[in-house]
Amino acid sequence: MKKTATALTVLALMGTMALSACAGGTSSSTMITVGTTDKITTIDPAGSYDHGSLMIESNVYQFLLNFAPGATTPSPDAAQSCDFSQPTVYTCTLKSGLKFANGDPLTSASVKFSFDRIVTINDPNGPVSLLGNLASVDAPDPLTVNFNLKAADDQTFPQILATSAGPIVDEKVLSATALTPDNDIVKANAFSGPYTLTQYNQNDTLVLTPYADYNGGLPKAASAITVKTFTDATNMRLSVSNGDIDVAYRSLTPTDIQTLQSDSNVKVWQAKGGEIRYLTFNLNTMPGDTDAQKFAIRQAIASSIDRDALSNDVYKGQYTPLCSYVPDGFVGANTAVCDTYPLSKDAAAKYLSDAGISTPVALNIQYNPDHYGSSSDQEYAQIKTQLEATGLFTVTLSSAEWTTYSKERTQDVYSIFQMGWFPDFPDADNYLSPFFGADNFLANHFDNAEIQGLLAQEVSNPDAASRESQIENIQTVMAQKYLSTLPMLQGSQWAVARTNISNVNLAVSDMLLFVTLTKD
Repeated sequence: MKKTATALTVLALMGTMALSACAGGTSSSTMITVGTTDKITTIDPAGSYDHGSLMIESNVYQFLLNFAPGATTPSPDAAQSCDFSQPTVYTCTLKSGLKFANGDPLTSASVKFSFDRIVTINDPNGPVSLLGNLASVDAPDPLTVNFNLKAADDQTFPQILATSAGPIVDEKVLSATALTPDNDIVKANAFSGPYTLTQYNQNDTLVLTPYADYNGGLPKAASAITVKTFTDATNMRLSVSNGDIDVAYRSLTPTDIQTLQSDSNVKVWQAKGGEIRYLTFNLNTMPGDTDAQKFAIRQAIASSIDRDALSNDVYKGQYTPLCSYVPDGFVGANTAVCDTYPLSKDAAAKYLSDAGISTPVALNIQYNPDHYGSSSDQEYAQIKTQLEATGLFTVTLSSAEWTTYSKERTQDVYSIFQMGWFPDFPDADNYLSPFFGADNFLANHFDNAEIQGLLAQEVSNPDAASRESQIENIQTVMAQKYLSTLPMLQGSQWAVARTNISNVNLAVSDMLLFVTLTKD
């Protein structure tokens, strides 16, 4: 039977209580406070490709296309319409009269500028890897923009316009050649999305105020929002339980979630999501004297990590084993990695001995305890225990906070390191091209013509059944021949809200939409 895509679940939280008092400066709206442990890299879209940054960007910037609450396909936001005008030209017509909150006009020139600068700046922490098929952008008149593509019939490009690569920025405010400081963007009020940022203390407290002149595809913002960043998940759990915040979103520990499930002051909601957790290998700096030895070490590691134990012992089943690159629920998902590398000490030892590698192999593994949740400490302690229990490895663990980690991982400082991923859009290619394409965002020096050719074929294939087989084949080839990353766990999505908060929705990219939140 032909598989069908499973839409990422939409969460809806309903409840009633008395109307809350309004916060200063937002008398027209009820203030709702959202807590998170996610950190912001920058709100300049050219320099951010992470969940914490996109959660803010998706609420303050317009996109040509966007995902409405509950939708699994993008629809017009700043655009009036978008479609292929030629096999290699994707054309969007903008709505007339669009403007940024500071009064600057938003035209096709703004769109061209926004995409051109991402490519020009080419920041290692930016979303440029999503634009690998983009050759150039033309703006023939103020309301028309043409995206000229390298390959025809790109099945993913409309969705890419709704990702981290898609925010439309003000060409009168942001630099064309370098990242613009966040405070300069805020001071210039260079936003045209449902909200503007009226207070910005990065990774501390942000205030988002509804933008009255927003003219896009999302609903008008129902409430003003304060975003409070926590450094400790347990403190966030206590805050939502005590009523100091209204919503807790990313990332509560498994123990915190269990505690809140018995708390009558809140509702806890779970949805199957597209989050994955995985190890990345820097092919230049990881152990091994040759490419063959490095591959053998990756194979041995893959044969030594017990995903079931990580799922049950660390995450109490709130993450499930991930056995290939495309997670369960997406078209083309398979179990290629687990099939190729079943848990086996003997197989791990043979990979190493056949490659002439002396044991134990010294591994330096880096992980991040804030961006990926405080349970990362336990997760990587258990990974160390599992690897060393084989007698084949000695493991040194190191950690760094996200602001440091996100930079150093792209600078060949780490050899083996933790990464996580949320989908930009609900297509299997979003778990393939950004990881294994040319100039991939991992910056781990995987650059392979065979895989790039296979990716180009599946992206441009309009036949759904054939494309699904191609996606499955890419995963099998990656597992058997390259293994540049090691998928480990797939996560559920969790939201916790006070009982007087209604309409909490997660978008298809596992992103909290502020626009629907209401407080009774």
